[in-house]
Amino acid sequence: MKIKGVQGSVSFDGEWITIVKRAVGAQPREFRLRAADITGTRFKPATRLFHGYVQFLLPGSAPAVESSGPLSGGRPPHSDPHSLSIPHRSNDGIAMLVDAVETANR
Repeated sequence: MKIKGVQGSVSFDGEWITIVKRAVGAQPREFRLRAADITGTRFKPATRLFHGYVQFLLPGSAPAVESSGPLSGGRPPHSDPHSLSIPHRSNDGIAMLVDAVETANR
């Protein structure tokens, strides 16, 4: 399953989570996380006014702090490799992806 985010995408094949981020004017960066290594997830649904995000937590690393400000809308910074901002239309798909990742960890 592959879900389009804001300037990137996140996919899950049953074992690996792949986050691809595209910064403006830069090559896409790909981050792969093994689902068995995930200790938790954070999902903030997007609203019609602000993007939401999905974040995957790994052992020994603290979750990225949500940026505050009128443009960030309470999301982790774009430089965080374990999170992706999502638009409102991707809420349902991300919820299913997070559920699939959590189910795979059980």
